[in-house]
Amino acid sequence: QLQASGGGLVQAGGSLRLACAASGRTLGNYDMAWFRQAPGKEREFVAAIRWSGGSTYYADSVKGRFAISGDKAKNTVYLQMNSLKPEDTAVYFCEARIRNILTTIRFAYAYDYWGQGTQVTVSS
Repeated sequence: QLQASGGGLVQAGGSLRLACAASGRTLGNYDMAWFRQAPGKEREFVAAIRWSGGSTYYADSVKGRFAISGDKAKNTVYLQMNSLKPEDTAVYFCEARIRNILTTIRFAYAYDYWGQGTQVTVSS
């Protein structure tokens, strides 16, 4: 089970940190990712981390502003979001999959587990 938290309302230029706590499994050989979905739009990739090795991947739209990280002791993945823009407004979902081929890491269909999402709203 994945439990996302940390969303909220913030002004443009502000910061938020999302957390995704995993229970029921150890993330030792998993890929973890954040996706987001705005009203009327498809779910889009934001960032991913390979739990084994720690490699990270980002969408071009958030590169340099967002950072994904993991705390193995807490079995939790974080998404630090800085310099937020109104276009970052969306429901953010945490997703997980057993480590798989790298070419599919940015695609939501390649993930097996996801949480309920947390709302992020950025006002201008």
